[in-house]
Order: sequence, then structure tokens, then C-alpha cells
Amino acid sequence: MSEHTCTFGLWYDFRNPARWPRSFTSFYAETLDQIAWAESRGIESVWLTEHHFMADGYTPSPFVIGGAIAARTKSLKIGTNLIVSPLHNPIRLAEDAATLSLLSGGRFDLGVGQGYWQPEFHAFGRNLRNRPSLLEEGVEIIRRAWSRDTAEFHGKRYDFPALPVTPQPEATPQLLVGAMAEPAIERVARIADGFLSTQNAHHQMYIDALEKVGKPVDEGRIYAGQWAIIAEDPEREWARIGQHALYQINGYIGMGAFGPPDQVPTFPNPQALLDAGAFLLWDVDTAVSELTTLLLDRPQIKDVHFWAQLPGESVQSGSARIELLTSRVIPQVRAAVAAGRQEVSV
Repeated sequence: MSEHTCTFGLWYDFRNPARWPRSFTSFYAETLDQIAWAESRGIESVWLTEHHFMADGYTPSPFVIGGAIAARTKSLKIGTNLIVSPLHNPIRLAEDAATLSLLSGGRFDLGVGQGYWQPEFHAFGRNLRNRPSLLEEGVEIIRRAWSRDTAEFHGKRYDFPALPVTPQPEATPQLLVGAMAEPAIERVARIADGFLSTQNAHHQMYIDALEKVGKPVDEGRIYAGQWAIIAEDPEREWARIGQHALYQINGYIGMGAFGPPDQVPTFPNPQALLDAGAFLLWDVDTAVSELTTLLLDRPQIKDVHFWAQLPGESVQSGSARIELLTSRVIPQVRAAVAAGRQEVSV
């Protein structure tokens, strides 16, 4: 795979709302089967995200699930998009990530973010106002842990003795950071190996931030989470699954992902999501065109990933879109991007 090749992946939150009841045991088992099958179809990455205390079981344990995925796959990259790192002891994050890297043969990358949901911070004894410093010191500690640095650490938020973290990762994971606000994205450019983006809205802000902090723009790395539904007949697909998308987005709004919940209104219906651009509907030709343009315009993009299925949607329903993505969209995008880059280089 050339350095210019972008990988294509799937995004999982493992939400299982009571509105669409099913067993968590069978849901997990079906999803692991889906991931192994998706790898055989050409999917190259899986991204796991994290929250706690959610009524729908939004996964609180991505490292455990990542270990199960590693055992079922051979070459698939496994990443977190993302771990709410201020909730965790950074030494434990370093240890868990190192262990998962070893279990997977170096296929794991650790993605973190500063979080936003007040109940999580309260339950874990953290102050929401301290998110930036908790994140930044945590990243520094994790890097030290992976570099065999056993010096004491005394910071604003953390104090650790000079103890080694073992076992060490044999292939050091990338440390990726997600953000949506300008100051947070500048922090990403300064401290991270790459940027976890959502909805493609902040790529230029990240590129500008790299320049601002004195880093080469062509060394930027973007891992781009997509909020698009790709189907033969996307309007018909949306009529079938739109309520699942509405549940997902309104859940994030209620948690404060896009600002204080009392200031950000929820969406009244699935059509309102489309009107606001919160989700995009693409048929195959549109998906190929949009993704080709995105990748040609942003060579920093190293991965694009799509929700495998929406909360409460069946695994089989999501697999139908994965089949379309792998059989018709990805091959055409790869060919079009390769041709476009060849034209530029001639």
C-alpha cells in the first residue's frame, strides 16, 4: 500500500436501545462476525468509540472489544475514535493500548479526546473545566510510557513515580486526537500524530493549525469519520432507517457533544437531519464523486470510516451497505484517486 493510499473502515458504538430490543450477547457476537466478514470483503480499519452510563449500552470498554476483534482478524487496523482520556488514568491507558498493540501484532492506534458529558466526569471524579489540561498531560504521560521513560512526572493534574510501563509495545501506536473547536484543533496539531475528524468540517482548520504550530502541512494525518448513508436508493434507505439516525444525533445533542444541551435544540424528525447536513445521502455515483474529490483535495486523509449500522438497526441491515461500499464504491474511488494523482504528477 503506497503512502498515498487511504484506507476505508467502519465505526462502531455498540448502542443497543430498548426501543429496538435485542440481546447484547447476540448483538456482540453478530457484530464480531460482521467485522471478520467485512475484512474479507476489503474493509481495512475498525474504529471504536466510548461512553459510560448510557441506557443503551454505548460501549464503555473499547479495549476489550478491540482484543476480540484482533483475535478474529488478520490485517485490519483497529483504532479508537475515541477514548475519553480525561476519565482515565493515563498509565492504564498506556498499558491497555500497549497490550492491545501486542495482541494485534501492531495493528492498534490510540485515539483520544477531551469529552463533554458532565455525568461521566462527575462519576469519575474529574472536573469538566479541566478537560484540556487532563488531555494534554495524559498524552504526554502515554508517550513517555511507550518510550521507556521512567522519570517521575509532576504536572498540574497528575503525579506519577518513576516506574516502568511493561510490556512495551513493539510497534508504537499512533496517538491520535479528536476535536471540533478551533482551540482544541490547534492542540491536536501541536500534540497529536493525527487528527480524528467528524463530518469533514474541520480539515482546513487542522491544516491551518499545523502551519501555525510550525509543522509541515504535508505530514498532517487525518482520520475522517463520515456521516453518510450510501445505498442504491438512499431516499428509500433513509425512510427505513431515519429514525435510528434521529436517535443517534439527538442522543449526542442531549449529552452536550455540540454545545450546552439547553442551548442546542434536538431535531424533530429525520428530514431535519438531512436539511441541516447532519447526515448525507449518497447513491453509488455520488459517493464515488464525493469521496474522490475529498481524497484528491486532502492528501492528508489516511482513512475514511462509516458507521457500520446506526443504533438499534440490525447488523444484517448494516451489512447490506457494507457490501455495496466494498463491491462498488471503494474500487471506483481507488481507481479515480489513482488516476487523478497520476494526472497531477505528470
